[in-house]
Amino acid sequence: MNKKRLFIRSAVAIAVAASSTSALAAGFQLNAQSATGIGRAFAGDAVIADNAAVMARNPAAMALFGENAFSIGFETVTTMIEVKDAKYCGAVCQQFPEKLQNPVSVDNIDDVGGTSIAPNVHFIHPINEKFAVGINAYSNFGTKTEFASDYHATEYGGLTDVKSFNLGLAGSYRLNEQWSFGAGIDLIYGQGTMKREPNSVIGSIIGSQLPQLAGKPLLDVDGATGFAVGFNVGTVFELDENNRFGFSYRYSPEFEAEDDKGQKITLPLPDIAEFSGYHKIQDTKFAVHYSVQYIGWGAFDQISFDNLQGSVLSGSYDKQYGWQDGWHYSIGGTYYLNNDWTLRAGYMYDTSAQDQITSISVPDSDRQWLSAGLTYHLDQKSSIDFGFTYLMGEEVSVSESTPNPFGGKDLSSITATTQANAILMGLQYSRSF
Repeated sequence: MNKKRLFIRSAVAIAVAASSTSALAAGFQLNAQSATGIGRAFAGDAVIADNAAVMARNPAAMALFGENAFSIGFETVTTMIEVKDAKYCGAVCQQFPEKLQNPVSVDNIDDVGGTSIAPNVHFIHPINEKFAVGINAYSNFGTKTEFASDYHATEYGGLTDVKSFNLGLAGSYRLNEQWSFGAGIDLIYGQGTMKREPNSVIGSIIGSQLPQLAGKPLLDVDGATGFAVGFNVGTVFELDENNRFGFSYRYSPEFEAEDDKGQKITLPLPDIAEFSGYHKIQDTKFAVHYSVQYIGWGAFDQISFDNLQGSVLSGSYDKQYGWQDGWHYSIGGTYYLNNDWTLRAGYMYDTSAQDQITSISVPDSDRQWLSAGLTYHLDQKSSIDFGFTYLMGEEVSVSESTPNPFGGKDLSSITATTQANAILMGLQYSRSF
C-alpha cells in the first residue's frame, strides 16, 4: 500500500472508529426488562419479585414464586440529543494551517435521537417447593442515532443503529427458608448498522488523490448480525416475609457481527453485578427498595472493524479506548393503595461510561432518572403495569479530531457542547396461574 493510500485510510479510520464506538456509550445498556422496573427506576429489581420479569435481573428470585408466572410487555425509548456551539475545522485546515484559528460554525441540532421499541416476555414455572425454571426474551443493549445527510461534519455523525435480543434460560433452587440460588444461560442475537460519509471537501480530496475511491462512503456496514453466549448467577436472602436482599452477576461476552459483504464488527459487552434490597414497613401499605449496579465498561477497550470493503476503508482496523466502569444507584418506594391499585416511584443516579474520549454521536454523561408508575390489578391473578421515566443528562464539552498518522496538523477536528435526555415508557401485562 503506498503512502498516499495509507494516509487517507488511516486518518479516516480513526475518525470513523471514534464516532462509531462513542455512539454506543449513552443507551448502549438498555434497562428494558419490565414496565414495573421503569416505574421505580429499577430500584430493588433484583429481589422485589412482583412479577415474572424479575428473572431477567436475578435468576434466584424465581424461588419466590409459588405458582406459574407470566409477563409480557414493551418499552419505548425516546432520546432527545442536542449538539450546539459546534466549531468544525475540515480538511482545509490541513492545507492552510492559518485557518485553524477560524473554524466553521456548525448549526445547532436537536434531532439526532429517535424512538426505539423493545419488547419483553418472561415465564416462570415452579417444579416443586425447591426448584423452579424459567425462560424469557428481552433486550439488554441497543442504541440508534442518525445525523442529517447535510450535516457539515459528516465524518463525526452518520447513522449508528445497534440492537440486541437476549433469550434466557434459567433455574433456581431454594436451599432453606432464608437462602435461594439461581443460574441461567443467555443466548444473545445482535444486529448493527454503521454508516459514515465524507463531507464535500474531504470527499474531493480523497477523489483527487485516489480516483477509484471517489464517491465512496467512509464506512458502510449494513445489517451485520451475530450470536454470542453469556451466563448469569444470583442469590436471594430472606430475613422474613417483609425484608429480603438479592445479588446477581451477569457475564457478557465479546460480540461479533457480520453483514452480507463479510464485513465484521467486534466489541466486548460489559459484565453487570447488582445488589438489591426490599423492605415493607410492618403494619403499613408502604415499602422501600434500592439497588446498586456495577457495569464493567472498563472492558470496552476497543472496537474492531474487519474485512471492510466497498468504502474508503478496507481490510482491518482496531481503535483503542479508555472507558471507565459505570455505576447505577437507585432508590424507590411502593405504596399498596388497595386491592386494585399499586403506586410506585424511584430515583437513579447513573454514571458515565466515557472518560477521556468524548463524541458528538450519542453523547454520554452522568444522568439522573425520575420515575413513576402504577399497577392496576384486573383480578387476583392478573394485572397491568405502566411505567414512566424522564432521564436527564448533563451538558458535556466535546472535542474530536482526525489525526494525521504521519504527524502534523489534523485532517479535521470539531468541538461542541452536547446534552442527551430521554423518555422511557413501558406497558406490561402479568398473570399467575
